[in-house]
Amino acid sequence: MKHWEWHPEPVETCFGCKALGLQFDLGAAKSNGVPHAKEHDKELGSYYDALRQGIEPVSTKQKDIDAAVRLSNDMGVAFDGNKI
Repeated sequence: MKHWEWHPEPVETCFGCKALGLQFDLGAAKSNGVPHAKEHDKELGSYYDALRQGIEPVSTKQKDIDAAVRLSNDMGVAFDGNKI
């Protein structure tokens, strides 16, 4: 049975009436620093591309990957983040 059939007018003390008025907007949800799936997949793709070139970034974060690639290009030798 649908909720509005019990009482067609909203009742202030009714949880069901309050729940019917809720609107969800997942776009406004806070991520608290956790990357979305697309961002995460892009970072991992960049990380594995670097590994294929012999570069070992310090982490899988994009800023670390970019820094490792930049250092490798500048030095002419593959960067190895494990030796830091």
